[in-house]
Amino acid sequence: MQKIGMIIINYNDSKTTKKLLENVKDYNVINKIVIVDNKSTDNSVKELEKYKSSKVTILVNEENNGYASAINLGSKYLIDLYKECYIIVSNSDIVIHKESDIKKLINHFAMKDIAIVAPTINEHGKIKRCWKLCSANSTILVNIPLINRLYKKNILEYKEDYFNKNYSIVDVIHGSFFIIDSKILKKVNYFDEKTFLYYEENIMARKLQVINKKSLVDNTVIVDHEHSVSINKKYSELNKYKILKQSQEYYMQEYNNANKLQMSILKFFNKVNEFFYKFR
Repeated sequence: MQKIGMIIINYNDSKTTKKLLENVKDYNVINKIVIVDNKSTDNSVKELEKYKSSKVTILVNEENNGYASAINLGSKYLIDLYKECYIIVSNSDIVIHKESDIKKLINHFAMKDIAIVAPTINEHGKIKRCWKLCSANSTILVNIPLINRLYKKNILEYKEDYFNKNYSIVDVIHGSFFIIDSKILKKVNYFDEKTFLYYEENIMARKLQVINKKSLVDNTVIVDHEHSVSINKKYSELNKYKILKQSQEYYMQEYNNANKLQMSILKFFNKVNEFFYKFR
């Protein structure tokens, strides 16, 4: 069986990372756990080094260049180690309920053209799985104040009955926890490191679309996500919103074929939304 490695991204939150480590370190299905510390400014590295073993490796990024950079660092380490493997990518604030859930997710790679497999995500009682890729014009539409309330759900969300089966093929998976085939990751030249946070999932979905590979969500496997535990300690809601929109604009220009007019319209409405966001 192909080796399985797990990457856990840590930033100034060793307590949460240690909780996940305790959760998974004895799972036999996982051959290697790589903790990527994204240049924490607290004592995270010192705390996490207590867990170093033949199974657990600690990598420290030279700079905090964002989520994609951390994923790539861990992925390249695992690929150097195993050549080919399945790579689990996880936020530190994830809870996995049982080892058999990992095995169940891995089994989906036996299907043709599957590049990414993800579970159903439970965020404080709200179920999240995925969303649709949409055109440049549709992206603008869902960013226009008031109008977006009429169209956003239909443009981005699948109908609920689409998930009335064991698994569903989808456009974009939820990025807090997923498994990717290392061969495909290398083929698409890893994650794009020009985003700091957000839109990593959309960019990867576009890359997979180009090479006709697919993403799958298992509707029977659920993991819990204690949403944004670590990032909330560093960034305010407004700053996170600004980072989100920077990533969105980069994605639109580089991956969604947006022309100059479309980019100008999007940037205008992003500024309008930012103004109103300050008064939320």
